[in-house]
Amino acid sequence: MNEFNYHSSLQGFIKGMIREKQSLGYKYDSSARTLYHFDQFCLNYGRVDAAITKKLVFDWIQRKPNESLATLQTRASVVRQLALYVTRLGVQAYVLPKNALPKAPGYTPYIFSDKEIAALLKQVDACQYCPEVPLRHRIMPLLFRLLYGCGLRISEALNLRLRNVDLNVGVLTVIDGKFNKDRLVPMSLENTRRCRGYVKAVHLFSGKNAYFFPAPAGQALTKGNVYKNFRRFLWQARISHGGWGKGPRLHDFRHTFAVHCLRQWVLQGKDLAVYLPILKTYLGHDSFRDTSRYLRLTAELYPDITAKVEHAFGHVIPSMGGDGHEAD
Repeated sequence: MNEFNYHSSLQGFIKGMIREKQSLGYKYDSSARTLYHFDQFCLNYGRVDAAITKKLVFDWIQRKPNESLATLQTRASVVRQLALYVTRLGVQAYVLPKNALPKAPGYTPYIFSDKEIAALLKQVDACQYCPEVPLRHRIMPLLFRLLYGCGLRISEALNLRLRNVDLNVGVLTVIDGKFNKDRLVPMSLENTRRCRGYVKAVHLFSGKNAYFFPAPAGQALTKGNVYKNFRRFLWQARISHGGWGKGPRLHDFRHTFAVHCLRQWVLQGKDLAVYLPILKTYLGHDSFRDTSRYLRLTAELYPDITAKVEHAFGHVIPSMGGDGHEAD
């Protein structure tokens, strides 16, 4: 089922819920890890009966030193789901109220300007060969262009395999992305050309199952590795970074892609009623609400086109503050 072994008195319920989630198509990897920590917590707690009590839950959701509110909410949410699963089986369990914890403050996406994107890519292109990571100078220029030019989530880019990159038609196939969705992502002609050159240089003898952006040992490049390079490129491009959680973040390339698309379409006089659903599909959003948030960002960042945006979609433009939600 997964690499975790559960040993507490709640192990039967935990395994049962994981099986149920995975049978519905969810990967449920990170939640399984959280449940493993909860299982260990129950063992240390001395829980001998298979009961989820109010005291157990409240002790579990005590905030740890330096723990972010978002991490705490995740821990609480997973155990809440476990309690709901147990109650559906007809067993009494304490279900934490949905709004028991304060909401984490919303993150305002950082939208790179055209000048910043150019400066950043200039530094990425200047990336030198490194013996410890011999493909770094080939991977980084293409990876960052796909993040910005295709609006990919970093996990989607790093999980690409050679078979997912169609060099003939210039289309990426994202497999099992967020919400367990697969989708096709067309590339620009320039990015398609770069991919062809990259494959000739990196994957001449690779199998179709090889990771498109491989680490030295052949596994997928890690987010941590890319983030370290990203921080260095930001510094070299003289783009300030506010620290962990304050951005800019790798995910902000995706936000920038969406806002720049909308800006271009508005200035070109495109019908947003037609193009916004296309953007929703391209980004792999689960709901129109996520995509529509970019309308507000576009209007706020480019006051000269605010009137055009609000005239076309003023009835669906949400407020960016107050609900802690961020389109992704």
